[in-house]
Amino acid sequence: MIAMSNPSLSVVIPVYNEEEGLQALFDRLYPALDALHVSYEAIFINDGSTDRSVSLLRSQFEKRPDTTRVILLNGNYGQHMAIMAGFEQSRGERVVTLDADLQNPPEEIGKLLAAMDAGHDYVGTVRQNRQDSAWRRWASRLMNRLRERITHIRMTDQGCMLRAYDRKIVRAIASCREVNTFIPALAYTFAAHPTEVAVRHEERAAGKSKYSLYSLVRLNFDLVTGFSVFPLQLFSLLGMVLSLLSGLFVVYLFIRRLVVGPEAEGLFTLFAITFFLISILLFGIGLLGEYVGRIYQQVRDRPRFLIEAILEAPREGRQDA
Repeated sequence: MIAMSNPSLSVVIPVYNEEEGLQALFDRLYPALDALHVSYEAIFINDGSTDRSVSLLRSQFEKRPDTTRVILLNGNYGQHMAIMAGFEQSRGERVVTLDADLQNPPEEIGKLLAAMDAGHDYVGTVRQNRQDSAWRRWASRLMNRLRERITHIRMTDQGCMLRAYDRKIVRAIASCREVNTFIPALAYTFAAHPTEVAVRHEERAAGKSKYSLYSLVRLNFDLVTGFSVFPLQLFSLLGMVLSLLSGLFVVYLFIRRLVVGPEAEGLFTLFAITFFLISILLFGIGLLGEYVGRIYQQVRDRPRFLIEAILEAPREGRQDA
Protein backbone atom coordinates (compact mmCIF):
# COMPACT_ATOMS: atom_id res chain seq x y z
CA MET A 1 0.00 0.00 0.00
CA ILE A 2 1.16 3.55 -0.73
CA ALA A 3 1.18 6.29 1.92
CA MET A 4 0.21 9.84 1.06
CA SER A 5 3.12 12.24 0.83
CA ASN A 6 1.71 15.30 2.60
CA PRO A 7 -1.01 14.55 5.14
CA SER A 8 -2.84 17.40 6.85
CA LEU A 9 -2.14 16.05 10.34
CA SER A 10 0.73 14.22 12.01
CA VAL A 11 0.16 12.69 15.45
CA VAL A 12 3.46 12.07 17.25
CA ILE A 13 3.39 9.50 20.06
CA PRO A 14 6.52 8.53 22.06
CA VAL A 15 6.44 4.94 23.35
CA TYR A 16 8.53 3.50 26.16
CA ASN A 17 7.54 0.15 27.68
CA GLU A 18 3.82 0.59 27.00
CA GLU A 19 2.94 -2.95 25.90
CA GLU A 20 0.07 -3.23 28.37
CA GLY A 21 -1.80 -0.23 26.98
CA LEU A 22 -0.82 -0.05 23.31
CA GLN A 23 -3.74 -2.09 21.98
CA ALA A 24 -6.21 0.11 23.85
CA LEU A 25 -4.46 3.13 22.33
CA PHE A 26 -4.76 1.69 18.82
CA ASP A 27 -8.44 0.86 19.37
CA ARG A 28 -9.25 4.47 20.27
CA LEU A 29 -6.71 6.48 18.28
CA TYR A 30 -7.55 5.41 14.73
CA PRO A 31 -11.36 5.77 15.02
CA ALA A 32 -10.85 9.21 16.60
CA LEU A 33 -8.57 10.31 13.75
CA ASP A 34 -10.81 8.79 11.08
CA ALA A 35 -13.71 10.81 12.52
CA LEU A 36 -11.84 14.06 11.84
CA HIS A 37 -12.14 13.49 8.07
CA VAL A 38 -8.64 14.79 7.36
CA SER A 39 -5.62 13.03 5.93
CA TYR A 40 -3.30 11.97 8.75
CA GLU A 41 -0.34 9.91 9.82
CA ALA A 42 0.22 8.37 13.25
CA ILE A 43 3.93 8.40 14.09
CA PHE A 44 5.01 6.12 16.95
CA ILE A 45 8.55 6.60 18.27
CA ASN A 46 9.90 3.64 20.18
CA ASP A 47 12.29 5.10 22.76
CA GLY A 48 14.34 1.99 23.53
CA SER A 49 11.52 -0.13 24.98
CA THR A 50 12.60 -3.39 26.61
CA ASP A 51 9.18 -5.06 26.56
CA ARG A 52 6.96 -6.15 23.63
CA SER A 53 6.17 -2.60 22.53
CA VAL A 54 8.21 -2.90 19.31
CA SER A 55 6.42 -6.11 18.32
CA LEU A 56 3.02 -4.50 18.87
CA LEU A 57 4.03 -1.43 16.88
CA ARG A 58 5.20 -3.60 13.98
CA SER A 59 1.88 -5.44 14.00
CA GLN A 60 -0.06 -2.20 13.95
CA PHE A 61 2.04 -0.90 11.07
CA GLU A 62 1.22 -4.04 9.09
CA LYS A 63 -2.51 -3.47 9.75
CA ARG A 64 -2.56 0.23 8.80
CA PRO A 65 0.57 0.95 6.72
CA ASP A 66 -1.14 3.81 4.88
CA THR A 67 -1.54 5.89 8.06
CA THR A 68 1.08 4.42 10.40
CA ARG A 69 4.78 5.09 10.69
CA VAL A 70 7.07 3.65 13.35
CA ILE A 71 10.44 5.17 14.25
CA LEU A 72 12.76 2.84 16.16
CA LEU A 73 15.45 4.60 18.19
CA ASN A 74 18.51 2.56 19.11
CA GLY A 75 18.29 3.44 22.81
CA ASN A 76 16.39 5.36 25.44
CA TYR A 77 16.84 9.11 24.89
CA GLY A 78 13.91 10.44 26.88
CA GLN A 79 10.43 11.60 25.99
CA HIS A 80 11.37 14.98 24.56
CA MET A 81 14.13 13.65 22.32
CA ALA A 82 11.72 10.98 21.07
CA ILE A 83 9.23 13.72 20.21
CA MET A 84 12.02 15.65 18.50
CA ALA A 85 12.71 12.60 16.33
CA GLY A 86 9.02 12.51 15.47
CA PHE A 87 9.05 16.20 14.58
CA GLU A 88 11.97 15.72 12.21
CA GLN A 89 10.18 12.88 10.42
CA SER A 90 6.66 14.34 10.42
CA ARG A 91 5.05 15.53 7.19
CA GLY A 92 1.76 17.08 8.30
CA GLU A 93 0.95 20.78 8.16
CA ARG A 94 -0.22 20.42 11.74
CA VAL A 95 1.45 18.24 14.35
CA VAL A 96 -0.18 16.96 17.53
CA THR A 97 1.78 15.28 20.33
CA LEU A 98 0.09 12.65 22.46
CA ASP A 99 1.17 10.36 25.29
CA ALA A 100 0.68 6.62 24.83
CA ASP A 101 -0.97 6.09 28.23
CA LEU A 102 -4.43 7.38 27.18
CA GLN A 103 -4.60 9.84 30.07
CA ASN A 104 -5.21 12.43 27.36
CA PRO A 105 -8.02 10.96 25.24
CA PRO A 106 -7.30 11.01 21.49
CA GLU A 107 -10.92 12.05 21.00
CA GLU A 108 -9.89 15.51 22.28
CA ILE A 109 -7.61 16.17 19.30
CA GLY A 110 -10.50 17.79 17.46
CA LYS A 111 -10.60 20.59 20.05
CA LEU A 112 -6.98 21.47 19.30
CA LEU A 113 -7.55 21.50 15.55
CA ALA A 114 -10.58 23.75 16.01
CA ALA A 115 -8.40 26.23 17.91
CA MET A 116 -5.88 26.16 15.07
CA ASP A 117 -8.71 26.78 12.59
CA ALA A 118 -9.39 29.95 14.59
CA GLY A 119 -5.89 31.23 13.75
CA HIS A 120 -3.64 29.95 16.54
CA ASP A 121 -0.26 28.48 15.67
CA TYR A 122 0.36 26.70 18.97
CA VAL A 123 -2.33 25.14 21.16
CA GLY A 124 -1.56 24.04 24.71
CA THR A 125 -3.98 22.18 26.95
CA VAL A 126 -5.21 22.27 30.53
CA ARG A 127 -6.25 18.99 32.12
CA GLN A 128 -9.68 19.03 33.75
CA ASN A 129 -10.43 16.82 36.79
CA ARG A 130 -6.93 15.38 36.88
CA GLN A 131 -6.79 11.72 37.83
CA ASP A 132 -3.23 11.86 39.20
CA SER A 133 -2.33 11.40 42.87
CA ALA A 134 -2.62 14.37 45.24
CA TRP A 135 1.15 14.81 45.65
CA ARG A 136 1.60 14.81 41.88
CA ARG A 137 -1.03 17.54 41.41
CA TRP A 138 0.52 19.58 44.23
CA ALA A 139 4.05 19.20 42.84
CA SER A 140 2.83 20.14 39.37
CA ARG A 141 1.17 23.35 40.59
CA LEU A 142 4.27 24.30 42.57
CA MET A 143 6.59 23.70 39.61
CA ASN A 144 4.27 25.59 37.27
CA ARG A 145 4.33 28.69 39.47
CA LEU A 146 8.10 28.55 39.98
CA ARG A 147 8.76 28.07 36.28
CA GLU A 148 6.45 30.91 35.27
CA ARG A 149 8.08 33.36 37.67
CA ILE A 150 11.57 32.51 36.48
CA THR A 151 11.11 32.04 32.73
CA HIS A 152 8.00 34.20 32.11
CA ILE A 153 6.65 31.37 29.95
CA ARG A 154 2.95 31.18 30.76
CA MET A 155 1.66 27.64 30.51
CA THR A 156 -1.21 26.81 32.84
CA ASP A 157 -0.44 23.09 32.69
CA GLN A 158 3.09 22.28 31.63
CA GLY A 159 2.74 18.55 32.28
CA CYS A 160 0.12 17.83 29.61
CA MET A 161 1.70 16.50 26.42
CA LEU A 162 -1.46 16.77 24.30
CA ARG A 163 -0.53 19.85 22.24
CA ALA A 164 -0.82 21.06 18.65
CA TYR A 165 1.83 22.82 16.60
CA ASP A 166 1.78 24.55 13.24
CA ARG A 167 4.34 23.30 10.72
CA LYS A 168 6.44 26.48 10.97
CA ILE A 169 6.70 26.01 14.76
CA VAL A 170 7.77 22.39 14.27
CA ARG A 171 10.45 23.46 11.78
CA ALA A 172 11.78 26.05 14.23
CA ILE A 173 11.91 23.50 17.05
CA ALA A 174 13.61 20.86 14.88
CA SER A 175 16.23 23.41 13.81
CA CYS A 176 17.33 23.91 17.41
CA ARG A 177 20.26 21.67 18.28
CA GLU A 178 19.84 21.72 22.05
CA VAL A 179 20.74 18.48 23.80
CA ASN A 180 18.22 19.04 26.58
CA THR A 181 15.08 21.08 26.06
CA PHE A 182 11.43 21.30 27.04
CA ILE A 183 9.47 21.27 23.79
CA PRO A 184 6.22 22.99 24.94
CA ALA A 185 8.18 25.91 26.39
CA LEU A 186 10.38 26.12 23.30
CA ALA A 187 7.28 26.21 21.11
CA TYR A 188 5.81 29.01 23.24
CA THR A 189 8.88 31.18 22.55
CA PHE A 190 8.41 30.73 18.78
CA ALA A 191 4.61 31.04 18.63
CA ALA A 192 2.98 34.26 17.45
CA HIS A 193 -0.59 33.34 18.47
CA PRO A 194 -0.54 30.70 21.22
CA THR A 195 -3.62 29.61 23.15
CA GLU A 196 -4.84 26.93 25.54
CA VAL A 197 -7.93 24.72 25.57
CA ALA A 198 -9.40 22.54 28.31
CA VAL A 199 -9.27 18.78 27.74
CA ARG A 200 -10.46 15.73 29.62
CA HIS A 201 -8.06 13.69 31.72
CA GLU A 202 -8.40 9.99 32.42
CA GLU A 203 -6.64 7.37 34.48
CA ARG A 204 -3.84 5.45 32.81
CA ALA A 205 -5.15 2.65 30.63
CA ALA A 206 -2.40 0.33 31.93
CA GLY A 207 1.13 0.36 33.29
CA LYS A 208 2.63 3.07 35.44
CA SER A 209 4.05 6.54 34.98
CA LYS A 210 7.67 6.78 33.82
CA TYR A 211 8.11 10.10 35.67
CA SER A 212 9.30 9.77 39.25
CA LEU A 213 9.55 12.72 41.63
CA TYR A 214 13.26 12.96 40.81
CA SER A 215 12.48 13.00 37.08
CA LEU A 216 10.01 15.84 37.56
CA VAL A 217 12.58 17.84 39.53
CA ARG A 218 15.21 17.20 36.85
CA LEU A 219 12.77 18.25 34.14
CA ASN A 220 12.16 21.56 35.86
CA PHE A 221 15.90 22.12 36.38
CA ASP A 222 16.33 21.64 32.63
CA LEU A 223 13.41 23.98 31.97
CA VAL A 224 14.70 26.75 34.24
CA THR A 225 18.36 26.55 33.19
CA GLY A 226 17.43 26.15 29.52
CA PHE A 227 15.24 29.25 29.29
CA SER A 228 16.56 31.72 31.85
CA VAL A 229 19.74 32.96 33.54
CA PHE A 230 17.66 34.42 36.37
CA PRO A 231 18.88 31.82 38.94
CA LEU A 232 22.48 32.89 38.30
CA GLN A 233 21.53 36.56 38.57
CA LEU A 234 19.62 35.90 41.78
CA PHE A 235 22.53 34.02 43.29
CA SER A 236 24.94 36.81 42.33
CA LEU A 237 22.67 39.32 44.07
CA LEU A 238 22.39 37.05 47.11
CA GLY A 239 26.18 36.73 47.21
CA MET A 240 26.58 40.51 47.19
CA VAL A 241 24.05 40.93 50.03
CA LEU A 242 25.61 38.18 52.14
CA SER A 243 29.09 39.59 51.55
CA LEU A 244 27.94 43.00 52.75
CA LEU A 245 26.23 41.54 55.81
CA SER A 246 29.25 39.39 56.59
CA GLY A 247 31.53 42.44 56.38
CA LEU A 248 29.28 44.40 58.72
CA PHE A 249 29.21 41.44 61.12
CA VAL A 250 33.01 41.26 61.17
CA VAL A 251 33.17 44.97 61.97
CA TYR A 252 30.61 44.45 64.75
CA LEU A 253 32.62 41.58 66.27
CA PHE A 254 35.82 43.62 66.08
CA ILE A 255 34.24 46.58 67.89
CA ARG A 256 32.64 44.26 70.45
CA ARG A 257 36.03 42.65 71.18
CA LEU A 258 37.57 46.08 71.81
CA VAL A 259 34.70 47.15 74.10
CA VAL A 260 33.78 43.90 75.90
CA GLY A 261 36.96 41.90 75.49
CA PRO A 262 37.53 38.33 74.25
CA GLU A 263 34.74 35.82 74.89
CA ALA A 264 33.95 32.24 73.89
CA GLU A 265 30.18 32.18 74.41
CA GLY A 266 29.42 33.18 70.81
CA LEU A 267 31.50 30.38 69.28
CA PHE A 268 28.55 28.17 68.32
CA THR A 269 26.73 31.14 66.82
CA LEU A 270 29.70 31.74 64.59
CA PHE A 271 29.71 28.05 63.64
CA ALA A 272 26.01 28.24 62.71
CA ILE A 273 26.56 31.34 60.59
CA THR A 274 29.57 29.73 58.92
CA PHE A 275 27.66 26.54 58.09
CA PHE A 276 24.78 28.60 56.69
CA LEU A 277 27.09 30.55 54.42
CA ILE A 278 28.82 27.33 53.30
CA SER A 279 25.47 25.77 52.43
CA ILE A 280 24.59 28.83 50.34
CA LEU A 281 27.95 28.54 48.61
CA LEU A 282 27.48 24.84 47.85
CA PHE A 283 24.02 25.49 46.44
CA GLY A 284 25.49 28.17 44.20
CA ILE A 285 28.22 25.83 42.99
CA GLY A 286 25.57 23.22 42.17
CA LEU A 287 23.51 25.79 40.30
CA LEU A 288 26.53 26.92 38.34
CA GLY A 289 27.27 23.27 37.63
CA GLU A 290 23.83 22.91 35.99
CA TYR A 291 24.69 25.63 33.48
CA VAL A 292 28.23 24.37 32.93
CA GLY A 293 26.86 20.85 32.42
CA ARG A 294 24.51 22.10 29.72
CA ILE A 295 27.42 23.85 28.00
CA TYR A 296 29.53 20.68 28.26
CA GLN A 297 26.81 18.54 26.70
CA GLN A 298 26.23 21.07 23.94
CA VAL A 299 29.86 21.63 22.88
CA ARG A 300 30.46 17.88 22.47
CA ASP A 301 28.01 18.11 19.56
CA ARG A 302 27.06 14.46 19.72
CA PRO A 303 23.89 13.22 17.97
CA ARG A 304 20.87 13.79 20.20
CA PHE A 305 19.44 10.42 19.15
CA LEU A 306 20.10 7.69 16.60
CA ILE A 307 17.35 6.16 14.48
CA GLU A 308 17.76 2.42 14.02
CA ALA A 309 14.94 1.96 11.51
CA ILE A 310 11.76 3.53 10.19
CA LEU A 311 8.74 1.43 9.30
CA GLU A 312 6.74 3.21 6.62
CA ALA A 313 4.96 2.53 3.35
CA PRO A 314 6.39 3.90 0.09
CA ARG A 315 5.30 7.46 -0.57
CA GLU A 316 3.26 8.51 -3.57
CA GLY A 317 5.40 9.00 -6.64
CA ARG A 318 8.19 6.82 -5.25
CA GLN A 319 8.86 3.14 -5.79
CA ASP A 320 10.77 0.74 -3.58
CA ALA A 321 14.38 0.18 -4.61
